[in-house]
Amino acid sequence: MPDTPKHRELSRRLRADIAAGRYAAEGKLPSEPQLVKQFGVSRPTVARALLDLQNEGLIERRAGSGTYLRRTTGAAVNSTRQLGLLIPGLGNTEVFERVCGELASLSRVHEYSLLWGGSTHPGQDTDASLEHAEELCGHFIDRRVSGVFFAPYELVPEKESANRRLAETLRQAGIPVVLLDRDLQSFPNRSDFDLVGIDNVAGGYLLAEHLIKLGCRHICFVARPLSAPTVDARIAGVREALVRRQLDAGPRWLRVGDPADVKFARSLTAAKQADAFICANDHTAAQLLRSLEACGVKVPRDVRVVGFDDVKYATLLAVPLTTIHQPCRDIAVIALRAMLERIADPTLPARSLALTPRLVVRESCGAYLPRPASSLLVSNRSKTK
Repeated sequence: MPDTPKHRELSRRLRADIAAGRYAAEGKLPSEPQLVKQFGVSRPTVARALLDLQNEGLIERRAGSGTYLRRTTGAAVNSTRQLGLLIPGLGNTEVFERVCGELASLSRVHEYSLLWGGSTHPGQDTDASLEHAEELCGHFIDRRVSGVFFAPYELVPEKESANRRLAETLRQAGIPVVLLDRDLQSFPNRSDFDLVGIDNVAGGYLLAEHLIKLGCRHICFVARPLSAPTVDARIAGVREALVRRQLDAGPRWLRVGDPADVKFARSLTAAKQADAFICANDHTAAQLLRSLEACGVKVPRDVRVVGFDDVKYATLLAVPLTTIHQPCRDIAVIALRAMLERIADPTLPARSLALTPRLVVRESCGAYLPRPASSLLVSNRSKTK
């Protein structure tokens, strides 16, 4: 994965300083030359970082005076300026940890506090049951929070009805809800709540197209039972890529099971039915890599494997994982903006705000495998004709 651009890193550090109240005394940030010296970066990098913060509405540039924090106008801040997080298994999900961490910083900048699952400390309530989630909704209602960010449950029976019940409970209490990553309903249906996440159809298409360009013709999609609607959207993207390339997916191209089960992995590789596996997410891909290794199947020599999410351990696996990057900071920025707009105008129509996916190529897809000499010979002959 490429390094984070310097201006992005600088804007993140400045945002953290703002959230920590470092510039609260007078509201003026250091000058550009001072920031260049302080962080050891170029003047253009500083200018770009400040432009990022300005576009987010955090600062304002005053000609001939300098850069200042943009103060909230209107009524004074009070104890009801709180936002809630309803994120199942938050402490066990890296993507949501990163998104929620960014949301916490951004919320403080906009003078809101963020309640992490009924508390003010991240990492708690990581294994919240549906019953406990209902208690959290009651807690948010009692605290009269201004809005709730909700990542609907997956991998549980009757998840659709349970998710709808939780969201409706909040809405009936007059609390705006912004969905993170996934919808309440099965794909391609859409609920009437705002939704912020990545374009999963485009992400699935990117992965399949990449594998097809590498020569794969028998692509299999692997998912766990009761997966989120986002997985169905990724499947749709893969299917679209296969159709456009006029490839016959076959009757068993979609496989649902436990990727940690060696027996299931062995069934995937029986009779060499597939030359590539697109996994619903990086966690599924990591478990499948381990199971394939136990079956004596080498990745990417025997079969290629890709994931989705670009979590940190994707680079630490025995075979670094090709995947789709989740832009966590951007998701947080758009989600908070959607929430503030929804609070300001509850009559807005429901919106789907989908960010553009980015492919991250590593070893597991076989992109760096040496091409056979025979294929090189055929390629050279075709060029001379």
